[in-house]
Parts: sequence; C-alpha cells; structure tokens
Amino acid sequence: MFAVLVNALAVILGSLLGLGFGRFLNERLSGAAMTGLGLCTLYIGISGSLKGGNVLITIAALVIGGILGTILDIDGAVNRLGQRAQALTRGRGGRVAEGFVTASLLFCVGAMAVTGSLDAGLRGDYATLYAKSALDFVAAILLASTLGIGVALSAAAVLLYQGAIALLAGLVAPLLSPAAINEMACAGSLIIVALGFNLLGLAKIKVADLLPAILLAPVFVMLVSLF
Repeated sequence: MFAVLVNALAVILGSLLGLGFGRFLNERLSGAAMTGLGLCTLYIGISGSLKGGNVLITIAALVIGGILGTILDIDGAVNRLGQRAQALTRGRGGRVAEGFVTASLLFCVGAMAVTGSLDAGLRGDYATLYAKSALDFVAAILLASTLGIGVALSAAAVLLYQGAIALLAGLVAPLLSPAAINEMACAGSLIIVALGFNLLGLAKIKVADLLPAILLAPVFVMLVSLF
C-alpha cells in the first residue's frame, strides 16, 4: 500500500503546483492549454487502444458497458459529486467534475495501474508504481493548471482503485491474464479517446457511463477462453 499512497500524494502535489501555475493563465492561454491537453489525451487513448487483441471483445465491452452505465446513470452521479465538491471548493464553473473524471480516467485505466498494483501486492515490487507516480505528477500539474481542484480529488480514486487491487492481489491476479489486462487497457483507452473529444469541444460524450466496459472486458476474455 505504501507505493499506492506515494502515487496518490504525487497526484495531490502535482495538482497543487498546477493550481498555482494556472493563476497566471488568462482565458486565451487557458484555451490554448486545453487544446493541447485534448490532443495529448487523444494520443494517449489511441496509442493505448492498440493493445487490444480482439475487437469483438472491445465492441461488446463498450456497448454493454455503455448501456449499463446509462441505466445506472454513472455520469450523473459523478457530476452530482462534482457539484457538491464545487460548493465546498468554490471552483470555476463545472470544472470540478470535469477535472475529477478526466484525471481519474488517465490515472486509473492504464495497464501500469493494474500491473503495478498487482506487483506491489504480490511481490512487494514498487518499481512500476513509482514510475507511474512520476508520470502522474507531471500530468497532474498540466491538468490542474486548466481543470482546477477536481484533479486533486482524483487522488481518492487512485487510492481506492489501486489500493483495492494491491490488497486483493492474491484473488485478482488469477483472473487478470495478460490478455485480460490488454483488453482492459484497450477499453479504457477508447474511453480516454472519447474524453479527448470532449476536451476539444468536438463532442459531449458521457464518458463516465462507459466505465463498466473496463470491468466487463476481462470477463469477456474469460468467457472467450472457455469456448
């Protein structure tokens, strides 16, 4: 759990630095920074999506996951949480929820989050999570400079998600084969692509409603392996 705590603290520290830097950005500069973030988010999502090995699994995970997420109204729940945080933090506009969702996806859905947490829980090997912490620190600075305090709140998602995997590593590891992790990364990366479109103002996709796809992907991998 120590490495998971380091990762969460790196997100918080990077966010605080980004908030301080963001005060020097006017509206024009913020818009330029947002465009850069959107393009980088698309790049991260597209490159990560290439890890998938079975397009049918990806399609099934995203379609069924999107339906489940819509029924559960995950996006609405996240935005309501963001609005409550908005009232407490006095953030700008609707950026608290946007920052929280954007950062949580970037920090949690990648393969490093899963494999690093498994290594920490099973073997006490923290190298992957330490490397991820450094990357998340830099990303948090950039995100928080334009999206605000919501980025810092994503540290809670990092702590809960990666901490749960690390603590339950003995139970989770047999279910997460390399193929399952790759399909999870692929589904999550396509969600990040959708997020990139939102950041660029090209679409208004309810990205949080697609999150169940990440959990469904390894389930479909196991079902396919049975047949």
